[in-house]
Amino acid sequence: MHSTLTEHARCLYGDEYRPTPECGFEHREHYFVEELTFADADSIVAMLRELCPHVADGYLPVWVRNLSYRLVLLQRPDEPELMREAAENLWLHGPDWDVIATDLTRQAEALEAS
Repeated sequence: MHSTLTEHARCLYGDEYRPTPECGFEHREHYFVEELTFADADSIVAMLRELCPHVADGYLPVWVRNLSYRLVLLQRPDEPELMREAAENLWLHGPDWDVIATDLTRQAEALEAS
């Protein structure tokens, strides 16, 4: 087993900034999805920030990014900064998700106003 979610993602998808380490583990996407599903918010955010530090970069598939932000926001529903980061990711990789991105931005503004 990989020691962190980031390490697992790096082995499976690669890393734009660092070489993919040699790894003897079996890399099947469903194992990663299972780990991601039950990961804590800190682990998920660490993975996103390390493998996609500028939102428009990195090798994580768009669906992994979207799922990651969704899982983080379910665990941290009151963090406007994360809502805006998720919205930025959706705008960058959509127009399919523009409505959701707009809603996230509105929620962030409402949280900050209260």
